[in-house]
Amino acid sequence: MTPTEPTAISPSTPSTAKVAFVLERYGVLVAFGGLILWNAVFSSGASTFRDPTNLRNILNQNAATGIVAVGMTLVIVVGGIDLSVGSIMALAGASAILIMNSLLASGMSEWTAVACAGSIAIAIGLACGALNGLLVTLGRLPAFIATLGGLSAFRSITLAIADGGELRADATEVLTLIGRGGIPLVPGSLIGRSTALVVYWNILLFFAIAILGEIILSRSRFGRHVVAVGGNETAARYSAIPVNRVRLITYVLIGGLASVAGLILTARNNSMSSSQLGLLMELDAIAAVVIGGTSMAGGRGRVWGTVLGVLILAIINNMLVVAEVSPYWQGCVKGAIIVLAVLIQRGRR
Repeated sequence: MTPTEPTAISPSTPSTAKVAFVLERYGVLVAFGGLILWNAVFSSGASTFRDPTNLRNILNQNAATGIVAVGMTLVIVVGGIDLSVGSIMALAGASAILIMNSLLASGMSEWTAVACAGSIAIAIGLACGALNGLLVTLGRLPAFIATLGGLSAFRSITLAIADGGELRADATEVLTLIGRGGIPLVPGSLIGRSTALVVYWNILLFFAIAILGEIILSRSRFGRHVVAVGGNETAARYSAIPVNRVRLITYVLIGGLASVAGLILTARNNSMSSSQLGLLMELDAIAAVVIGGTSMAGGRGRVWGTVLGVLILAIINNMLVVAEVSPYWQGCVKGAIIVLAVLIQRGRR
């Protein structure tokens, strides 16, 4: 019998594995760099895209989405999902305006009224997140069902207290300073402008929360517990990790972050629409998380990837606007991106 010849190993196999690893680890960064290069150099609207004001506005318009997406990253990594974030945003914004206007009518100063109303609104968001978390942990409801109920219930409460309409804030001076104020970043002479470029507080808050979220997820004990629970709940229980507590905390966090996002949008507009504020925000947040490389199955994710996912979606939206594509098609593009990102994840596995 002739001995079997050993199977030859293709010399390209190690390099192929390296390429696959780099794409899996840094694919979102490559995609982001490619989008930046195309829009800044090759596209027909390159000069408009490179304008610092345009870049600043892109970040400002998507800061609320980014804040919610940071919390959504934690929830998805732990093996859950939250569909109620948009409704929590609306409830927080409506509560803040009603409380603030009531305090102003009683003679309280604007700054004190805004601080009290904002604190109460964030507490309401935390309570909504806690309710979702308790339904998932103690009630043993699937996260999809529990938060779907929250999506409907919280929006209904908002519509009821706002009588289905728009609420306007009385503290316009303070809210304008918070929602549209910021820090002058670059002297105007360096970018060919007569005034300095102002980086809004919303943008700074988004990046501060993103940095804190990355530290929590990748460098803290709680973050390791989140990954462990999402990766293998049974093994996490045997390792004495408080699974229910970890899940509950992630839902409380995303509830608080959703309320913060609702407040910054309310402050920027000095008003809120009970039917429109936060509408479909869950879709944008989930899309950013999935594009950033977080597994929908849980157990693997990164906040910095989510931040890039937010920016990729923002740049794509900007491309569609510059190309004069109808806004009615933007949802179709986002849906296609989500499906494509999930298919790529399945292909990797």
